[in-house]
Amino acid sequence: MAPSEQTERQLHKTLITVFNSKTAELLSHHQVEIKQSFPKEGWVEEDPREILQSVYECMERTCEKLTQLNIDISNIKAIGVTNQRETTLVWDKETGEPLYNAIVWLDLRTQSTVERLINKTPGRNKNHLKHKTGLPISTYFSAVKLRWLMDNVDEVHEAILSHRAMFGTIDSWLIWCLTGGKKGGVHCTDVTNASRTMLFNIHTMDWDPELCRYDSRLECHLKSGALTGIPISGCLGDQSAALVGQMCFQDGHAKNTYGTGCFLLRNTGSKPVMSDHGLLTTVAYKLGRDKPACYALEGSVAIAGAVVRWLKDNLGIIDGSEELEKLAASVGTSYGCYFVPAFSGLYAPYWEPSARGIICGLTQFTNRSHLAFAALEAVCFQTREILDAMNQDSGIPLNQLQVDGGMTSNRLLMQLQADILCIPVVKPSMPETTALGAAMAAGAAEGVSVWSLSPEDLSEVTSEKFEPQINPEGQTWLPLYSRAAQTAAMPVNHYVSSRAADVPLGFYILGSMLMLIGAKYISGQCLLACISAECVHMPVS
Repeated sequence: MAPSEQTERQLHKTLITVFNSKTAELLSHHQVEIKQSFPKEGWVEEDPREILQSVYECMERTCEKLTQLNIDISNIKAIGVTNQRETTLVWDKETGEPLYNAIVWLDLRTQSTVERLINKTPGRNKNHLKHKTGLPISTYFSAVKLRWLMDNVDEVHEAILSHRAMFGTIDSWLIWCLTGGKKGGVHCTDVTNASRTMLFNIHTMDWDPELCRYDSRLECHLKSGALTGIPISGCLGDQSAALVGQMCFQDGHAKNTYGTGCFLLRNTGSKPVMSDHGLLTTVAYKLGRDKPACYALEGSVAIAGAVVRWLKDNLGIIDGSEELEKLAASVGTSYGCYFVPAFSGLYAPYWEPSARGIICGLTQFTNRSHLAFAALEAVCFQTREILDAMNQDSGIPLNQLQVDGGMTSNRLLMQLQADILCIPVVKPSMPETTALGAAMAAGAAEGVSVWSLSPEDLSEVTSEKFEPQINPEGQTWLPLYSRAAQTAAMPVNHYVSSRAADVPLGFYILGSMLMLIGAKYISGQCLLACISAECVHMPVS
């Protein structure tokens, strides 16, 4: 089955960065935009060939820039890779060709597969596998995407029967191609990406025999392009890489990344903490064969920065993120308007793929500036729900939040976040912390050892702190937003009856809107390079 004709396209990026491993200084970078397609409602895909080509282009251009800076590229000592963790693809090991587009992490096509799997569990429990994987059964993770490919793409089914199919997340695809591809490429991943497949036991740190039959190791060198022969010595999923790049190495340290979605990770040390409040338990990092794994509690929000694209491309009411900030700042309030952007269902803490977005609390006075403010508030409110769940699971309230990602350039958003969380928000001056984390992991690897991860050797990172400026007791909007999110999270079929399907749902939504309408916001020498595919990262001396 070939991919359907694309009805809409948006842009993503591949990025390569080069760091000085002694100072963590960003020396050079280059990025290439790649296209993200939406063949059907709820479907999100990327072309694996385009991703690979963009990596090669970024490598060549970055090496040219280094030469212009009189930096010898032979000083590059290692490469680290970071990537979108759950994005899934299958390719042919004999031809080296992808058998279908990569299915992106927030894709919803597997909703029926998820429902079928949940229906087979005792008590129809979506957390049935959580004791092994740390994850609920959800459209988010790779295993159900692989199941869809096996069931719906003839080329994948045939390749599996003839033992030609290779499955992986984007890191696996890039490493396999960069280390030789069909001529002996290394098929591997790391534990942070593996822990997001729903096939990996986070306690034994291995593929679970009940769920799969695969195995992987990470020993490879680049065999093509300008950096041939340089070892790929580090691999981290993007959110784990950001945790490392923010230097959250101690139990209790936390960071939130504001990208397409929002991802709040809190380091829980060597012990996996199982959540009772809708969070994920994931592998934070494992920096060496003989080093212990560190775990994290994670709250995942599907739509954050993507809401800016939606307001721009779907509604046409803004030209971009700068205008969004300007409009929101011009009114300083949503005027009781609440926005739950559940475009891909709701992730933590609800885990309801059938949820749909809502905008409520509208009056004749509401204009696009109020909607812009409500969009920013939506990002902050979703993060607050995650933080509250995290504090309950850990028993120790977080006293500050480190942040990164593209949306952190929005100063109004950062101040709103501090106000809504009631704790300081700390933003590093160097925005590419995901790339930095992958570079640190690569540079610290055994046999490379050009980057020390000892606390006393870590470079000081300058940052800006946003202090909360309102009284926590005045936050009457929090339960109201939670009510709106719960309304969005209610599956439509939960209300459907054979005769009057829309009446109960209509009254429910109307009741929620009446509650929300009156609410108002009360506030006054060694280098490391990174490619992100979002990325490959590299150390240099």
